[in-house]
Amino acid sequence: MADRLKDYNDKRDFRKTSEPKGVVGESREDALWFSVQKHDASSLHYDLRLEWDGALLSWAIPKGPSPDPGDKRLAQRTEDHPLDYGDFEGTIPEDEYGGGTVMLWDRGTWSPRGDVAEMLENGNLKMDIAGERMRGGYALVRFKKGGDRAWLLIKEKDGYTDDSDTLTGAFTTSVATGRDMEAIAENADPEATDSASPDRDRRAPKFRKPQLATLVEDAPEGDDWVHETKFDGYRALAAIGKGGVTLWTRNGKDWTEKFFALAGAFDPLPCDACLLDGEVMAAKIDGSPFSSLQRALSNGGDLVFYCFDILSLDGTDMTGESQSDRRAALEKLFRGVPKDGPLRLTDQVVGRGPEVFQAACERGAEGIISKKLSAAYKGRRVKAWRKVKCTNRQEFVVGGFAPSEKNRPFASLLVGEYGSDGALRYRGRVGTGFAQDALDSLSNGFNERKTSPFAEVPRDIERDARWVTPDTVIEVEFTEFTADGHIRHGAYQGTRKDKAAEAVRLETPKQTDSAGTGDESPGKVAGQRISSPDREVFPGMGCTKLDVARHYERVGERMTEIAGNRPLSLLRAPKGIGGQTFFQKHAGDGFPDAIQEIEIEEEDGETATYMYATRPESFVAAAQMGTIEFHIWGSRTDRLDRPDRMVFDLDPDEGLGWDDTRSAAFDLRDRLADLGIASGALATGGKGLHVWVPLRRSHGWDTVRGFTQTLAHAMSEAEPDRFTATMSKSKRKDRIFIDWFRNARGQTAIAPYSLRARDGAAVAMPVTWSELKRLDAANAFSMGDARERLEDPCPYLDLSGDLQSITKDTVARLEAWLED
Repeated sequence: MADRLKDYNDKRDFRKTSEPKGVVGESREDALWFSVQKHDASSLHYDLRLEWDGALLSWAIPKGPSPDPGDKRLAQRTEDHPLDYGDFEGTIPEDEYGGGTVMLWDRGTWSPRGDVAEMLENGNLKMDIAGERMRGGYALVRFKKGGDRAWLLIKEKDGYTDDSDTLTGAFTTSVATGRDMEAIAENADPEATDSASPDRDRRAPKFRKPQLATLVEDAPEGDDWVHETKFDGYRALAAIGKGGVTLWTRNGKDWTEKFFALAGAFDPLPCDACLLDGEVMAAKIDGSPFSSLQRALSNGGDLVFYCFDILSLDGTDMTGESQSDRRAALEKLFRGVPKDGPLRLTDQVVGRGPEVFQAACERGAEGIISKKLSAAYKGRRVKAWRKVKCTNRQEFVVGGFAPSEKNRPFASLLVGEYGSDGALRYRGRVGTGFAQDALDSLSNGFNERKTSPFAEVPRDIERDARWVTPDTVIEVEFTEFTADGHIRHGAYQGTRKDKAAEAVRLETPKQTDSAGTGDESPGKVAGQRISSPDREVFPGMGCTKLDVARHYERVGERMTEIAGNRPLSLLRAPKGIGGQTFFQKHAGDGFPDAIQEIEIEEEDGETATYMYATRPESFVAAAQMGTIEFHIWGSRTDRLDRPDRMVFDLDPDEGLGWDDTRSAAFDLRDRLADLGIASGALATGGKGLHVWVPLRRSHGWDTVRGFTQTLAHAMSEAEPDRFTATMSKSKRKDRIFIDWFRNARGQTAIAPYSLRARDGAAVAMPVTWSELKRLDAANAFSMGDARERLEDPCPYLDLSGDLQSITKDTVARLEAWLED
C-alpha cells in the first residue's frame, strides 16, 4: 500500500504545484467516488478517476467519454492518484508534470460489477456510473495490442445511451464551480493566495463528502453520546461565502435553485464563510414530513434548514475537531439567529439513548441519530454516528408496475435494489400510500420497456407486469422482509430525486460494541469473537455473519435442550451461501474450545472425532467458523446406540405444491396415531416437513429403522400415485418421498431452530398441528419470527417429554393394516 502512490509522488514537486500530496486513504467498498477531470496539458484530454482500495484508479481519455455504445474511446492507464485528487480543480504550473488547467468536469459514485482486482487482471472492468453527466453501465476493456496501459472505454446499452455523442460538447463547465477552462486558468490556484488577503476566508467552501450514519438496532447508552431526532427530508450541505450560498445534496448536486425558498435564510450568520451540514424540511407538515417536503418543493412552499454540524468556519477546517467542539462552535455561531426562522439548530440530548429513542417513536418520529461526542468528522459512513429507526424504511428502485383494473395508472409498483454483483434484485410490491398527485407524477415519469430490468422475478408477478427503465427511486415503509426477501405491506412515502438509482443498496442494522469509537473491533457474541462480522452471508438480504451468530445466541438455550449432546454435522459456508458450501461431521484442527469432541467408532471399525454442543456458546462458536446449518443424530452421546427420536422427512417432488406436502403430514400423523404413537411436526425451512416422534431409549437402531421402513413402504403401497418410499429420482415424479433413511446410526436431520443455507434465510421451526393448518409454507419462519416465538412455549420441547415406544401392540397394529 505504501508504494502504490510512489509514481504519483515522484513525478511532482509539491513546493510548486497545488496538487494534493499522495497518501493512501482508507479502503472501503460502498459509495465509491467517481470523477472526470478535463485536463488541458500538452494536449486536451479527460482523466477518469475511480476510487478503489484507498486511491484513485486513473485513465487518460483523449476524446473524453461517449454515451454511444458504438464509440470505443481509447483510455490510457496512468498512475494511481490519491483520493484528495478526485475533486481537484485549478492550474498546474507549466514546467511541472501535467502542467495546464484542470476542470472538475463530472463527479458522483461508481459500483463495480464484480471483484475489481480480478476484473483488472482479466482486462475487463465492468461498472455502473452515477455521475451528474456520465450515467449507466460502462466497461474498460484492455486493448490487446497496446500492452497493459492501453484500454478502451465502452458505453453499455441501457437507458442512458445516446448515439449523437453530445456529452463532452454539451457540457463545457465545471460541475463544482460552473467555470469554463478559461475562467479556471485566469484564477489559477485560488488556495495559493496570500493568507493575509481579506478575501481569503470569504470564499464559499468547496463541496465535501458528508459523514453518514450506520444503521443499528439499539441506541447506545452512556453520557459520551448525544442524540438527535432523525429528520425525514433531504440531506444538504450549505456553503456560505462571498458569492452567496450554494446548497448541495449529499451526492454533490447543486440544488440551490430547487431550494430557492431558503434564499436569505443564512444571512443572520455572523461569519464570512462556512460549510454547514443539515437537513432540508418543509416548514409546514401535513401528513408525513417527506411528502410535505415534496409538496413544498413542487408548490413553492416554505422550507427550513435544520443544521446539525459544521465542517469549516472562516477558512478553518473543523472536521478534525470533536463532535462536542464542533457543536460548541455551532451554538456560538447561531447566537442571535431567530429560533423559528428558516435556519434552525437541531435539539440534542446527552445520554439516555434508549429513553430518547422510545420517546421519539412515541411521538411518531422516524428514529434518532446518536453521535459520539469525542469523534471527528469523516466524509464516509462511520459507527461514531448511529441511526436507530422506529419503523422499517428503505429506498428502492422502481423497475415495473402491475396494471390496475380501476381508474388509476397502476395497482402497485414493482421495486428492487442493486446487490453487490450490480444486478437489480426484485424486492416486492408497493401498493399503498399514493395520493393522486403521486400516482400522476410517477406514471408520467416512467419510460416503459419490453424486458424486465430485474435479475429475476417470481412467475406470478412477471405474468402481468409492465416494465420501466429503472431510474426512479422511492422511499418505502414496510413491516418486514418475508422469507423470500420481499417486503411485506410496503407503503409509498415519496420519491427520492436526490439519489441515483444505481446507488440504492439494501441497508441492514450493524452490530457495534460498547466502545463506539467509529472503527470498533467486531466485539463478542456469547463470549465468542466474531471475525468479518459484516460479511454478507445471504446475498441480497444484507444478512451478515454477525446476524447469524446473534441468531444462534438467541436460540441457543432451546437448541441446547433439543440438539445438545448429540453428534453434529455442520453445513459451512465460510464466504456466504453464494460461495462454496460443504458438510463437515468430523472435528478439525483449530476448532473453538466451545465445541466439544467425542471419539466414535464408525461402521468400518475405524475411530473418528465427532463434534457436539453442550451450551449456547457451542452454536455461536460454530457460526464464527461459517456454519449455517446444524444437523443432528437421533441419539445422544451417552447412549449412541439407543435412539431417542425417529424422523420421517416428507420431501415433495418439484411439481407438487405446499397443500400436498401438508396433507401428507397430517395423514402420516393420523397413521401413527392409529398405531398408538403421538408425533410432532417441524417446518424444515426448505420445501418439506418432518414428522417426528420422541422415543424411550428402549430400542436399538435396527428396530427403529425397521419400523419406519415398513410404515413408509406401507403408505407407498396403499397410495402409489401419491407416495414413494424409494430414494430413486425416477420413482419420485409427482410423488412425496417418505424419507425413512434418516433413522439409522450416523444419519442426521436438520435441527429445530437451525438456519437453512438457502435464499431467504429461513429457520427450521417446530409447529403445533393446529399451526400447521394455517401455515403458508415450510420456509415461512425468519430469524425475526424465531426471536418472537422464544417468548412462547416450544412445541418440540412440549412433546419431547411424552416418550413413545414401539411395542408389540404397535407392531401388531401395523401388521394388521398391512394385511388389510
